[in-house]
Amino acid sequence: MKSPCVKVCVIDPQRAVCIGCCRTLDEIARWGAMTDQERDAVMAGLADRRKALDIPEIAVPPLA
Repeated sequence: MKSPCVKVCVIDPQRAVCIGCCRTLDEIARWGAMTDQERDAVMAGLADRRKALDIPEIAVPPLA
């Protein structure tokens, strides 16, 4: 299953999104139950959401 999770799970209380992936708590909670189309729609909007909320990208080292 595709996921934007980068294993940096910290909810920003002012913006109400995870600073790692920019998903809302509701999106994170429902992720496994969403259809592929719903997940694709959320993922398609995350870059714009990150920019609109002024949340910097988090550099994550590749997994070994």
